[in-house]
Amino acid sequence: MPLLHIALRAGNPEAYRQALCDSLYQAMRETFNVPEDDKFMVITEHDAANFSYNPTYMGVARSDGLVFIQITANNTRTLEQKKALYQRIAKLLGESPGLRPDDVFISLVEVAKENWSFGHGLAQYA
Repeated sequence: MPLLHIALRAGNPEAYRQALCDSLYQAMRETFNVPEDDKFMVITEHDAANFSYNPTYMGVARSDGLVFIQITANNTRTLEQKKALYQRIAKLLGESPGLRPDDVFISLVEVAKENWSFGHGLAQYA
């Protein structure tokens, strides 16, 4: 049950934001075995004063089109699955909405299964 927080500069149309979500969901379905309908994402948009990044850290040429993607997921995936996810995200976001690979910044936060509550105050995975 991944939960995605997507942060980007303000000003992109709704279709762009929807394409981000659609491509991310497809990548997770293909590489992380995410079930159908398991789609939980939130997008925050920021003006320039509230969106800071280093344009060349680790030899990556970032632009103002940078998108931060934080994925919180169960700690059940292999290193190979994680690498496949990162590559698939970069490829699919390049196709739609046309994001440059240098502008895809991913952070994976792994949690134990019992750290989720999907509602009703229950720990459904515990």
